[in-house]
Amino acid sequence: MTAALVAFPASVSYHDVGHTVPFSLRLDPETEAKIRRLSAMTARSKSQVVREAVAQYAAEGPSKSGAEASAFDRLKPFIGTISTGGAHYSRDTHRKYRDAIRRKHRARRAR
Repeated sequence: MTAALVAFPASVSYHDVGHTVPFSLRLDPETEAKIRRLSAMTARSKSQVVREAVAQYAAEGPSKSGAEASAFDRLKPFIGTISTGGAHYSRDTHRKYRDAIRRKHRARRAR
């Protein structure tokens, strides 16, 4: 009797075999209590409550209000509204700084 050799992939993840992936996180007591209450009220497991909440959050996308918005998003309405009179501050900064250091160095040597 000969045994048939079966080729297995080098690694198998939980997802590959249809199982859920174990995941651990730390929650403050209030959040854990909310999850526990929702689980009891809806007759769902705590894992299911968390999965549904994450799916809903992902579908809606992160909020862009207030502190959650990036600095660029908060400043976007103001970008390009101020005239610099033709000065290119961001392009000229390195040159201006270098020139200021040279003037300072020359002033010290002149003493």
